[in-house]
Amino acid sequence: MSTPQAKPEVLTPLADGQLRSTTPLLIPFMAPRLQGDCHPEGKIELSLWGAGKLANLTFKGWSAPFIYAPNRVEAHGGGLYVAQSAPALFLKGATLRTFIPARRCAWWGSAAKREPVERQDSRRIARTGWGVVIAEQRSDGIFVAAGATIEEAQAALDLDQAQLMAEANAYVERCDAMPEADPLMRSMISQSLHAALSSIRQDERGAFAGLAAGQAYSAPARTYYRDGYWTLQALLDREPEAVRAQIDLLARGVQQNGEAPSGVILTGPGQAEEWESVRRTHPRIKEEHLRPGDWWSDHFDSPLFFILTIGDYVRTTGDSSPLSQYWDKVVAIFNRYCSFDEAGNGLPMKPRHDRDWADNVYRHGYVAYDLGLWIGALDVIAQHGGLVEPSVASEAAAVAKKARASLDAALLQPSGTYADYGTKADFVEDHLTLDSLTLLRFQAVAPERARAVLTRMQETLESRNNSEQPYGDWGVLCAFPPFKRPKDTREKSYFAYRYHNGSDWPYLSGLYAEQRLAYGLGDADYPLLRWWKTCLENGWMGAVEYFSPPWGRGSLLQGWSSMPAFAALAYKDKLGATIC
Repeated sequence: MSTPQAKPEVLTPLADGQLRSTTPLLIPFMAPRLQGDCHPEGKIELSLWGAGKLANLTFKGWSAPFIYAPNRVEAHGGGLYVAQSAPALFLKGATLRTFIPARRCAWWGSAAKREPVERQDSRRIARTGWGVVIAEQRSDGIFVAAGATIEEAQAALDLDQAQLMAEANAYVERCDAMPEADPLMRSMISQSLHAALSSIRQDERGAFAGLAAGQAYSAPARTYYRDGYWTLQALLDREPEAVRAQIDLLARGVQQNGEAPSGVILTGPGQAEEWESVRRTHPRIKEEHLRPGDWWSDHFDSPLFFILTIGDYVRTTGDSSPLSQYWDKVVAIFNRYCSFDEAGNGLPMKPRHDRDWADNVYRHGYVAYDLGLWIGALDVIAQHGGLVEPSVASEAAAVAKKARASLDAALLQPSGTYADYGTKADFVEDHLTLDSLTLLRFQAVAPERARAVLTRMQETLESRNNSEQPYGDWGVLCAFPPFKRPKDTREKSYFAYRYHNGSDWPYLSGLYAEQRLAYGLGDADYPLLRWWKTCLENGWMGAVEYFSPPWGRGSLLQGWSSMPAFAALAYKDKLGATIC
């Protein structure tokens, strides 16, 4: 196989952690309320958390070069600045051309009659049935404010323009968490951490309204158990109050029997009414979202992430109140997964469905990823549950011991790695996967076994070392070789190297880097930075969801793609020359 030459970078990292381009590139932005896409050639698409799409506006654009930072663009003749304290932004040096309210809050919403845009001197007001946007032309640019109501939008419009720009600049500085690093690492940390910090959302009253999975998840607004868990790793030390509030929101979705959906819906009043109408009548949506507050009911991994989130919060803050408050839910989850232990070996078996993180794959039986989460959840109950109910804590400790002792018989392969899923009596998908690293993160295997697994991953999943995959050096594959049984996959994951079938997911690359550093192996630069170099080569502005050479990328500004920043910052002392 001939290795393709490295592509020239569309985005160039600068010494201050910002990124430079000579062409205008799409930049997603996300603040506690306002979010959208900015096309520096002259277009803004606006949405509001909990409300959905509000309006599009076009303006006379700016000239190159363009300097990009979190929620900010600076260019010849002006730039974009996004506020933190209110749903407002400022387009410096821009002249308004068109201003068009959205007809739908989302693709599934019914089309509303478009109201005429109201004009008040230099001000234009666009109203929908679910929100309001005000655009005011000023001498030095366009001030844009939004809200679920005219009152919220008007209050945002009253924000001092200088304060707005100061907030935008301060946010850029906050994301710049490793200023001593070289330009590539520094810019990665800035944009990756931005994905976590910007995920913290608010409602129109300023109250916490969930950790968004990303900018593309506002209609209906929802917060996920798994995405939120990996996102909050970077927030535990920086925003513990948000993590505590996230636990309260996730608790809403945990049922009495220990089941939980993929995510919890957090829509505002207008969008909630529209979504509930769709949920009750659309055949596919009705089938997947069984309850009004559920986003895709009954996911196998979600309840375990609920316990793990509580455990991480208690470990970081010393505040055990969420464990006491939601102990009945924790016990229900524990009992539910014990009921999936068909062999009495401490290992729950997953039914054959597509409801865990690999939601395009019908995994069944012993799933390495889910078993890692299970053992981690057992340890949380065993270590902290004694303060609430010692007998349950003792039982969880015994089950954890049994599960660890049974794991090799269930999934260990001759290669020294763990199979993805299956049972020996039926079928085993024995390829290597990054999501099996949950076994290492939650100490389900011995350290020497963990290091052997990580070494094999370096040889097989780092594309630079894998001559069997045809695309050269581009990132870290989440799985290899591709799935053996096509009937176990659907939609995007049906295709080799796409989605769960071999794409690079930066959150998993971050998890892989974290485990290399945690087990003292080093060589973490590649998983920390190769995905980011691919983003720069392609002009993808922000932390991308996933990508692979033949299939392109997923969403931008993805919350859990903050894992590389978290891993680098958590193990800064072990990175060595990377940050010089």
